[in-house]
Amino acid sequence: MFTFHIPALTFASRRTSKQRIGLIMDRMPQIARGRRDVSSLLQVRNLTKIYPLGESVFGGGARGEVRAVDDVSFDIYSGETLGLVGESGSGKSTLGRMVLRLIEPTSGSICFEGKDLLGASRGELRRLRRDMQIIFQDPFGSLDPRMRVEDVIAEPLIIHPNSGSANGIRSRVTELLRAVGLDESALRRFPHEFSGGQRQRIGIARALALRPKFIVADEPVSALDVSVGAQIVNLLAQLQREFGLTYLFISHSMPVVRYLATRIAVMYRGKMVEVGATAQITERPAHAYTRSLLAAAQ
Repeated sequence: MFTFHIPALTFASRRTSKQRIGLIMDRMPQIARGRRDVSSLLQVRNLTKIYPLGESVFGGGARGEVRAVDDVSFDIYSGETLGLVGESGSGKSTLGRMVLRLIEPTSGSICFEGKDLLGASRGELRRLRRDMQIIFQDPFGSLDPRMRVEDVIAEPLIIHPNSGSANGIRSRVTELLRAVGLDESALRRFPHEFSGGQRQRIGIARALALRPKFIVADEPVSALDVSVGAQIVNLLAQLQREFGLTYLFISHSMPVVRYLATRIAVMYRGKMVEVGATAQITERPAHAYTRSLLAAAQ
């Protein structure tokens, strides 16, 4: 059995049905109990991203196209974690970035709290970004090496209005560092002075700076070793409870997704082939690819 062990925090890749259902009931009580009056925070319909392969070196025109994301539809509900799992190249990260409009889709629609993201003006999108943030896969590459930690975390507060005075911003940055398990000694240091796990904590603090409602966590532990990754996953679960966050958690690891997610969506070759409650997907998978992911994780 694949198990993460860290001091005072442990999670295992396999749980009984009763344990799994209990976790879902605690984390997402309305959805877990099957209530129909819960409105979705994020609605994605028929989202597609096509990349042309380019022209032939012999001038023969385009050689085809790649459908990185192919006609994907799903909802994410307030307070839940939707785990998006699939192999490398399945379109997970492209989908996550399209949801935030970091990548422009070829077609489809995205609504956040009833607002059309694809139809939003630059000003409207800027305001919406306060509520929608991302945690990147690479904890070093996502941080500017020339900026001190204080400036990295304060940057969103400076860019967006209503951030308060300089003293207020510094106080907020210190508060965020404590929330992710770091102290004030980190303020004046540079990213290269920290370990990979500490750098990812800094990235998480930056994502929390504007008090967002929704966070895309794009493979946040794949670049970390198992024990450090387990600490980060448990930190994300703790922050979700404390701040009322909603996650789209992207990973190629079924054990990690199974632990953290309220529901699981499975991507294969650009398509979302299966989506459902975690207990349903892990214990009664309907698609052959899902069964292969579960078998590989045992």
